[in-house]
This record gives sequence, C-alpha cells and structure tokens, in this order.
Amino acid sequence: MDMTSPLILPADAPGIARAAGLLADGDLVAFATETVYGLGADARNGRAVAAIFDAKGRPRFNPLIVHVPDIDAARTYVEWSDAADILARTFWPGPLTLVLPLLPDHGLSPLVTAGLSTLALRVPAKPSARALLKAFGGPVAAPSANPSGRISPTTATHVRQGLGDRIAAILDDGACPVGLESTIIAFSPAPVLMRAGGLPAEAIQTALGTALPRAPHPKSEETVTAPGQLNSHYAPRAPLRTQVTEPNANELLLGFGPMPCDLNLSETGDLQEAAANLFAHLHQLDKLHRPIAVAPIPDTGLGCAINDRLSRAAAPRAP
Repeated sequence: MDMTSPLILPADAPGIARAAGLLADGDLVAFATETVYGLGADARNGRAVAAIFDAKGRPRFNPLIVHVPDIDAARTYVEWSDAADILARTFWPGPLTLVLPLLPDHGLSPLVTAGLSTLALRVPAKPSARALLKAFGGPVAAPSANPSGRISPTTATHVRQGLGDRIAAILDDGACPVGLESTIIAFSPAPVLMRAGGLPAEAIQTALGTALPRAPHPKSEETVTAPGQLNSHYAPRAPLRTQVTEPNANELLLGFGPMPCDLNLSETGDLQEAAANLFAHLHQLDKLHRPIAVAPIPDTGLGCAINDRLSRAAAPRAP
C-alpha cells in the first residue's frame, strides 16, 4: 500500500473492518492489545510476514507470536496438552503466550517460527484485538510494533513515531492497560518459563499446582527458542542504568515509590501501575536526550517482568 504515513483507524466497527481488509490484502496493521501494540500480518502469507521483519529491522532467527481469537483456533496449529489446556482455560484471553509443537500441515509461513518446530500462540484480552481477529478470520503474527530492540509501544503515537510509513495502518484503541509483553510458557514437555511478562509467574504456578522452572538463557542470539530472549531489547536511545539509589548529576531518575525523581513509575509502590507506566515513561525520558537511571524495583510478581525488561534495556548494544 503506497502512502506517506499510516492510516489511523478508530477501534470501532468500520475501523476494525478496514483493518481486517488491509490484513487480508497482505498489509501490515498495528493494533492495541492489553499488553503492548502489536504489528500484525497474515501469519499464512510469507510476503506479509517478511514485511514485519523488514519494517522492524528484526532478525529472522527471532520467532513471532501468532494471535488467535480463542482456544479452538489455537488447537488447529499445535499439539495440545493437558497443562496447556489448564493454562489456556485459566488465563486466556490474557497476557499469556504458550509455545507448543507445530502440527503437520499447519499452513503458516515458516518465517513465523524462524524455522523452529514450535509455535508461540496467544489469545489477547483487549476486545478490539479479538474483534479484529474475528473480522479477519485467520491467524495474525504480531510482535511489538516498534523498531527491533527499542522501547515497546503502548500508544498509537509510539507506533507512529517508531515505524512511520513502514506500515499501512494503526488501529488506535488508546493506551495498553497492562503495558508489558505477555508471559511466555513453553512445554518441553513440562511447563517452563521462557519470558516473564504481564501475567505473574506465581499465578501460573498456582494454576498448575507445581513449580515453574525458568528456561536457561540462550547461549547465543541465533539459538533463541521463543520471542523476547535477545540480550539487548526494549532499549531507549540513551544509556540506561538499573538498581540506582544515587543517580549521577547528568542522569534522569525514573523512580519507584515515594522519592524525589524526574518521573515516577508508581509513587505508591504499586507494581501493576509501574508495569503499565514503564514503556511510556521510558519513551518520555528518552526524548530529553540524557542518560536514564532507574530506582530499584522489587523482584516479585510483576516486578520480575519489569526488571527483565530493564535489564535488557540496559544490556550492552551492538555498535
């Protein structure tokens, strides 16, 4: 689709219908979920999926999450299991991604899985996202709608500023309430935590009635087995330090809890509020072109996912 800037579509019935039509035509459409904005393409269309990687500058060894409207749709692509069924029926729709073995004749582009024999699947909770999936009538591959490695987008403005005319349209449904990408669980065959996210690991352990081990970190970027495992990710352009109690004179301080700072994730120390604010606050501070220091965040509940994103944002970056 030739255009100088993406269409901004309202998340109403006509806007959703237009967005579904663009997906059917092989175009890229960003849309809001409860976690972050996703950059959607028809997961069966290799050319459309390749356009996701090109628009984001995403390495092709990094697999994508496929979004579907319900459990029945998910089961048409993967080998289901009892543990997967427990988690899906407990937490879907919601910020949980399940990685399961692909079925033969799945019909998806091999680019979606980066050549792996497994597929990452999610049923999003935001009503407009589910309406889009139902209107489109097929699987939608959708990583976060931002340049690869940069701060994830939680508003349509973030998407437009990051991707501009590289995409056809943005289905604008306001700010994303969770504000962190989904938690990812793989089955090998027992459940294992691949990425902390918007659903606390403690809730998953309670549902399963068993401990949830964390997957070992990939030995190299080329050996990732699920989205969100790259060392450097979610990064502002400015340098970032974490667990800072005494910021340097030139640093902007992103605070947590009652404290003097330049911007606060949650003055009351609420981890849910902090998660919802994380990426938006990083976007805001990054515009000031100064190094960013982040106050300590408790490493429990959603704090685990917040600290995961911050550690990757602070990781050494490729030159």
